[in-house]
Amino acid sequence: MTIDLILNGALQGLILSIIAYAIMIPFRFLDFADLTSEGTYPLGGAICATCITAGMSLLEAIFISVLAAGIIGISTALVHLKFKVNTMLAGIILSTMAYSINLRIMGKPNISLFNCNTLFSNDIIGNISILVVIITLLILPLALFLRADFGLRFRAVGLNPDFAKKQGVSIEKYTVFGLFLAGSLAGLAGGLMVQIQNYMDIGMGVGIIIHGLASLMIGEAIIGNNTLNKQLLAPFVGALVYQQIQGIVISFGLAPSDLKFFTGSVVLIVLAMQRQRVSKSA
Repeated sequence: MTIDLILNGALQGLILSIIAYAIMIPFRFLDFADLTSEGTYPLGGAICATCITAGMSLLEAIFISVLAAGIIGISTALVHLKFKVNTMLAGIILSTMAYSINLRIMGKPNISLFNCNTLFSNDIIGNISILVVIITLLILPLALFLRADFGLRFRAVGLNPDFAKKQGVSIEKYTVFGLFLAGSLAGLAGGLMVQIQNYMDIGMGVGIIIHGLASLMIGEAIIGNNTLNKQLLAPFVGALVYQQIQGIVISFGLAPSDLKFFTGSVVLIVLAMQRQRVSKSA
């Protein structure tokens, strides 16, 4: 592996870690199997790219993309809560709808940002530094929130919803908030990604949910998830390791078109290892 491949893997891994956090929040804290990131990630990218080309400031473009993606997350929560639709099916429905929304917003299948000012430059070290700062500014408030009273009630919804309900905790309110937070993070990742690669393609994000899930599982397999600190660190570590693993297999000659098969294999292996570990401990 070359230094450039390692640095690019780190850059991609940092973006992927935001997706992994978006997946972790509903999966681990709410026990809500949510697939909406498949739609909110490209939605954030589509809106951010469209706003930038329309002449909006970077802050405005990112804010609108994050807010819109969060609204899609809320929609998933409401479809499940109000219409009693399965959580995974609700996420699939909203992600499918988001595809048409993206096309309508963009007006064409792709948008180029090469002639626009973006948050990132050609300095990959500088880009990595910017992402590290952004992720730090995301994780620290999240850690404080999860330790506060509101955050403890939020975690209780996923751990024991029946107990939480008996204590007067609104399951619906916390579920809607959690899905909004997850959607916003995925939208942020999409908005940052289009600025890194300087273009938005309507096919961006296809299969992103499995990459984020693989990152989360790898991180949990490496450092565990039995404490809050480990839970918060796992997506970050897992995404960086996962991207470096992809870089290694590509350097060994694996075709990029085979990466989705490789990713699925990684998830299956980690699941099998976790199941075997649980069986032994039992």
